[in-house]
Amino acid sequence: MTVYPPTSEIGKPAVTHYTELERLGFVTLIACELETGRTHQIRAHMKSIDHPLFGDERYGGDQILWGQRTSSYQQFVNNCLKICPRQALHAETLAFDHPTTGERMHFSAPLPDDMSQLIEKWRRYVAPLELSN
Repeated sequence: MTVYPPTSEIGKPAVTHYTELERLGFVTLIACELETGRTHQIRAHMKSIDHPLFGDERYGGDQILWGQRTSSYQQFVNNCLKICPRQALHAETLAFDHPTTGERMHFSAPLPDDMSQLIEKWRRYVAPLELSN
């Protein structure tokens, strides 16, 4: 669950493509598409570029890494962590070939309520900042 240089003989290949959907101050909503399915792949890849998933204790996403260090900002982040007390990661769609039949299987799930609330809280937080710019 660590990213190694491509020339390293350690580890297995893992490819994650990500697209920025929305910047929300010091956090960013992204969409990921995986070519491989390694354990903790998204979490490890985001950590390797110094952008761990929000709330991900194992990979440093429960700490303020960017931006302000004021007590009010710390309190805001703590409130966000209470709304979504887990890593902010959701599989909206999954697809794979059934191991027996070979049939392509597709699954989708709506964004969980805690993540919707978290995103809206960040949007409300950055709205006044965007108006002042």
